[in-house]
Amino acid sequence: MARTQSPTSRWPETLWLIRHGQSAGNVARDHAHNSGYSRIELDHRDVDVPLSVLGEDQARALGHWFAAGEEGQQPQVILCSPYVRAIQTAELFRSAGGCPPDLRICRDERLREKEFGILDGLTTAGIREFQPDQANFRKILGKFYHRPPGGESWVDVIFRLRALLDTVSLHYAGQRVMIVAHQVVVLCMRYVLENLTEAEILAIDAEGDVANCGITQYAFDIDTGCLKLNRYNIVAPLNREGTRSTRAPDSMVAARG
Repeated sequence: MARTQSPTSRWPETLWLIRHGQSAGNVARDHAHNSGYSRIELDHRDVDVPLSVLGEDQARALGHWFAAGEEGQQPQVILCSPYVRAIQTAELFRSAGGCPPDLRICRDERLREKEFGILDGLTTAGIREFQPDQANFRKILGKFYHRPPGGESWVDVIFRLRALLDTVSLHYAGQRVMIVAHQVVVLCMRYVLENLTEAEILAIDAEGDVANCGITQYAFDIDTGCLKLNRYNIVAPLNREGTRSTRAPDSMVAARG
């Protein structure tokens, strides 16, 4: 007889981590870098940057994948970054049948994008031009620990995600939970859930960016009492519908303010 999860377990039955679909900011960032610009041309706050048309298609493809039963079951809980691109991804996923139409999308500010502070809106070339000290600090400290003035390091993101997981364990134990957020959030969640080292998570990061609307999935393992990684960065839902996969990094994509 198959064993079932203990009712006293503090972990969800299943946890999906989803990066939002391609955003207008990703498109603007690519244009700025390819053109050699110092600044990314957007008149939005980062929080307000919407999905691109392709990003909308990616979110629908993800919803269709779950609606068709490819994941076995649908999420019972959706937690979402408050950023527009993440909210739109979750809403389009729901409208495409990925979960019940009346399932509430719960916004949680702890899932927000990593804050870039004074580097917001600058390309890599722009950082070297306008903030050479910060470019040097980042080189010395590494991306895991470097915190630009007014911004966050990866460690800061990890700190708030540990608090988020306390909430998940308190309210959603034994349930199927989906989190829709950002690239750094997906990577930092892996760091926490798998008890990785700095070197291990940066090696995963160096292998390639998290795909827009790619699936990272954990399942509760009754033998260890923990969540076990089953799949990482899967783009099968997009491939199934012929929707282009994108992996542009989340970067400083909007004017500060």
